[in-house]
Amino acid sequence: MTFRVAGALCAALLVVQAPPSWSQSQGSGAGNGALTLPRALQKAASASPRLVAADRTIAMSDGRREQANALPNPTVGFEVDNFASGQSGVVGGVETTLQLSQLIELGGKRDARVQAALGDYDTARLEREATRLELLSETTIAFVEALSAQRRIQILDRQAAALERLVPLMQRRVEAGASSPAEVTRTQAAVGMARLERERARTALAVARRELATLMGLDRPDFTAVSGDFGRISRPAPLDAAIKAIDDNPQLMRWTAVRARRDAELLSARLKAVPDVTASVGWRYYGQTGDNALRLGASLPIPVLDRNRGGIREAQEAAQKTDAERAINRLTLIAVVGKAHDSANGALLQVDLLRRTILPAARATLATIEAGHGQGRFTLLEILDAYRTVADAELMEHDALAAFHTSVATIEGLTGSPMQLARAR
Repeated sequence: MTFRVAGALCAALLVVQAPPSWSQSQGSGAGNGALTLPRALQKAASASPRLVAADRTIAMSDGRREQANALPNPTVGFEVDNFASGQSGVVGGVETTLQLSQLIELGGKRDARVQAALGDYDTARLEREATRLELLSETTIAFVEALSAQRRIQILDRQAAALERLVPLMQRRVEAGASSPAEVTRTQAAVGMARLERERARTALAVARRELATLMGLDRPDFTAVSGDFGRISRPAPLDAAIKAIDDNPQLMRWTAVRARRDAELLSARLKAVPDVTASVGWRYYGQTGDNALRLGASLPIPVLDRNRGGIREAQEAAQKTDAERAINRLTLIAVVGKAHDSANGALLQVDLLRRTILPAARATLATIEAGHGQGRFTLLEILDAYRTVADAELMEHDALAAFHTSVATIEGLTGSPMQLARAR
């Protein structure tokens, strides 16, 4: 079980870089302080305090496991009898006893206690691995958000530049008496709106960069940009394959360890009613005669008033609750994976529709209107509407790509391995 999870985690760290070309330098910022996804994942896995805390939890569980195997300490006792006998108060006939006692646990109590501690230790290890997968997924999603905001700024830069080129054209038309001065101010307003959207995107990028840096264990971003091929997409494998892989998620695998621990706790609760023997051996000295004697003894409680019935019932309910808790956890994970899978496929359909029909048509329309506007065949409102249509289509494609990559990262984080992807046509 442990080796399967470890292999999945290694695969997630090395291959969760969907799409693969994200590891390559892309864009103007590449090679100059640009952060790639593999580097971000490596930093997150090595510097996150969440994993350090999980390691400490494992060490604590290991300490409990060691302590559970310890035997009870022996007890040493000292007694003095007849210390002040007689009416005169003179000490006489003193009897001195030195005794050593040892509690002997019966019924396998220590073994049951050790098994419960082992189950707790295994649970902590699997929870640590689940935390690591979750961290890798969150880092990938944060990387996608930063790359998305960065690319959105580039799109808005192009849109603002295209609109800015219209301003001097409108001014020349006004000077020639071919247009109203209102068209210049209307164009300037469109440019201002594009710049406003760009500033909002820059704020979103700053927030995304800071969130990514936090997941990497940094106080502030130490990178100037993120690098990746945002436009490359692939089609996810069928949902059934992702659901089948859910059973290997450490979040579900830990319930096996939880069940083992609770079964051991139930056994401990049942064995608590079994009385333990306290054996003792002692040495007694009779002061009046100077004789020595050996004392042997044994005692055990009588299980009449307390047979731990309430504790047994509580432990039984806890053990039986495990299967229901695992089922709840599994259904939750399946719901998340199913939602992410539907979102990924929906985003692919949107990208396909935008790239095949909407974007080519919008760009062709813009080119026709731009060519005819100089000849006075189209109004300013028509050319601004054409610019807005192209801008909206490009941003819709961008949002669909962001949703796709986020969904894939979510699925990979829950399945513990990269999705089997096929190139989208």
